[in-house]
Amino acid sequence: MIETQNQYIGDDKMIKMLEYYACPTPLEVVRMRFAGAVCSPNMDLRPSDVISSLWPSGQSPRLQTKEEADLFFKYFMGLWDEMFASVKANKIHLEKVSDKDVAAYCERRYAEVEQGYVEGFWGGRTDVKIPQMIADMIDSLSNLADMYIVLGKKAAAGAKTSEVVQALHYIDIMTEKAIAFIIEKSVLPRIESLRREVC
Repeated sequence: MIETQNQYIGDDKMIKMLEYYACPTPLEVVRMRFAGAVCSPNMDLRPSDVISSLWPSGQSPRLQTKEEADLFFKYFMGLWDEMFASVKANKIHLEKVSDKDVAAYCERRYAEVEQGYVEGFWGGRTDVKIPQMIADMIDSLSNLADMYIVLGKKAAAGAKTSEVVQALHYIDIMTEKAIAFIIEKSVLPRIESLRREVC
C-alpha cells in the first residue's frame, strides 16, 4: 500500500542532487540523520529543520522559484518517507564495508552514527526528557561511534586489515542492535504519531 506521494528518486539521483546544491553532508549521513529524526523525541522537529541542518548555518541553498522549492522538498521527503518505512519495519542497517581503505570507512561510520543518527535523534535539542534506558542507549551509540575513530587510527597506523575489518563488523552489529532497541522500545509504540510534515 502506498502511504506517500513522495517516491524516493534513488541513490544515484540523490547524490547528484546533493552535489548540485553543494551539500557537504554525504548521502549515507543524510539517510541516518533522517532515520534518527524519525525516532526523535523532539516533537517540534520538522523535516525542513533537518534538511536545513545538512548545510552549515546560513548556507542552505536559496531556492529561486516555488517549483524549484516544491521539487527540492519532494525529493528530500521521498528519502525521508523511505527512512520512515525502514524505521517502522525496524530495519535500519549499515551498508557492509569492504577491506579497501578501512580508515576511510571508519571515518564514514563515525559520521553515519554520530553526525547522522545521534544528531538526528536529538533534533537540535538535548533537554528532551526520555526514559533512562533510551538515554543510556543513545550514549552507547556515541561510544560506539568513538570506537570507529579508534579503529580508523589503528588502520592508518598499519594495523592488520583483517583484524580491523573484523572489529569493524562487530561494532556495526552492536550499533544496529542499539538502534533496533531504541526503535522497538521507544519508537514503534508511537510510530504513527511520528509522521511529520515538511513545513
